Amino acid sequence: MKKKEIGNYIVNWLRNYSDQSKTNGFVIGVSGGIDSAVTSTLCALTGKKVIVLNLPILQHKFEFDRSTEHINWLKQNFKNVESETVELTDVFKGFEKDFPKSIQDHLTMANVRSRMRMITLYAFASHHKLLVAGTGNKVEDFGIGFFTKYGDGGVDVSAIADLTKTEVYTLGEELKIVASIQNAKPTDGLYADNRTDEDQIGATYPELEWAMDYLHHKQNFTLSEREKEVLEIFQSRNNANKHKMEAIPVCIIPKELKN
Repeated sequence: MKKKEIGNYIVNWLRNYSDQSKTNGFVIGVSGGIDSAVTSTLCALTGKKVIVLNLPILQHKFEFDRSTEHINWLKQNFKNVESETVELTDVFKGFEKDFPKSIQDHLTMANVRSRMRMITLYAFASHHKLLVAGTGNKVEDFGIGFFTKYGDGGVDVSAIADLTKTEVYTLGEELKIVASIQNAKPTDGLYADNRTDEDQIGATYPELEWAMDYLHHKQNFTLSEREKEVLEIFQSRNNANKHKMEAIPVCIIPKELKN
């Protein structure tokens, strides 16, 4: 992997897209994870205006602190970076208070958190004429659909969506992302029990990357029991989440019915 060349390519792509869309730059939510850290750094390297947002909702202190550490590092290294912390906990508690208790399962309310952040990002984007930069990687966005529809999936540009998680970490090393983020276990930070991505999915990102590659190349060799299990996890999530990864289905009316 040509880390420096890939980084430069993405930076140029982001800058050109912003120029062509006549926007001033980018806004991005920083979670304390590697994907948002790498994406926000690439946006900063464009030289255009960048606003990074820390959007805590009942957040664990160590997650908030990692986000803050990265934001401080960005602002120390890039004069074009601004930041805001928007505390959304009270807003979320309003949803908990007003929503019927019958619909407040863990997944539903985790998705509410993600959609609240999307609304906030677009409020800043609209006011400052910025693009919302997505933070999804290739496995999440095009493999297992590990994102919230109209939440963290609601973005204008996806800078790292053609990179696997492993490649994002490699690029993070090249960009000198702070060690606390490089060493942290991947998590979406949407659950009170601090479950990791692996806890939720049942497989590691390298395992999911293997499954994606295996299915893409239609390989045919004897699989271990764990490989069979990972393949089943990947295919099950891919099938269940196709509605996120494919265009919204449109009911096309036959011409003879319109005439």
